[in-house]
Amino acid sequence: MRLGHWIRNALERVKPARRLLVVDDDSLPAEMPRRDLVLARDDGEDWCVGFKCPCRCGRTIELLLIEEAKPRWTLSTNLKGRPTLHPSVWLQTGCRSHFLLIGGRVIWC
Repeated sequence: MRLGHWIRNALERVKPARRLLVVDDDSLPAEMPRRDLVLARDDGEDWCVGFKCPCRCGRTIELLLIEEAKPRWTLSTNLKGRPTLHPSVWLQTGCRSHFLLIGGRVIWC
């Protein structure tokens, strides 16, 4: 693991864990929170989850959760309501961040 990733992972452990906010809509709001994730849910069906890129580049990441989507992600929460995404998030353009989100914490790859 590169030193930069080690430092970012260490800093992530001292910050508050990210939370999951739910909106009743099939799309994400125009203004996204700085750290928390937003789940778009319409008629009881989870559509997508969005959040600001943890590298602070300013990009909003939107991941599809619906069964028909390719690629698609799975979102779960632990007993404290902290979100976990599977598989990892790997941006192929822009900042090219690659990370896991487990229990509301970013783990850089």
